[in-house]
Amino acid sequence: MNRFKIGLVALVATLLSGCGAGQVSQMAVQEPAVNGNRVNLNNVALRDIRMQVVQTDDFVQPGTNVDLIAVAVNQSPDTPDRLVGITSDIGPVTISGDSRLPAAGTLFIGAPQGQDVPPGPIGSNNAVRATVNLTKPISNGLAYNFTFTFEKAGQATVAVPISAGLAQSQQS
Repeated sequence: MNRFKIGLVALVATLLSGCGAGQVSQMAVQEPAVNGNRVNLNNVALRDIRMQVVQTDDFVQPGTNVDLIAVAVNQSPDTPDRLVGITSDIGPVTISGDSRLPAAGTLFIGAPQGQDVPPGPIGSNNAVRATVNLTKPISNGLAYNFTFTFEKAGQATVAVPISAGLAQSQQS
């Protein structure tokens, strides 16, 4: 009888300790700690998609030029792609620079404040500037639809938030 109780206690302890692990690991569902949104289009992964502007009033007014920031990563080891265009319902987007996305390379869209040179190995990266000329007012806390079109990967629409950029240094 004593042997039966010890076996039962060992079985219950094993079952209870296994329940704490769960079916989905905690790391599998964590979101990245970046300001922007993300989307995948076939072999192209767009990350940290956001507009960079300092809002000093209730809204950023129409006629203002706003920088669009994103990183496009080509996950194909042998097929290059190209950013054909970006559209939005808040204003036309102008792209300037080399919009080719090398195979297994990176395309930096815009330059985040405080970053002079895009990271990564030279030769497998390109950089473009994307500027939105606002036709509608925008405000922090809201997200606005942008459609990214790539030559081979196709297109995807994603809700893009506003990032306030770097804070001004405060004098004490």
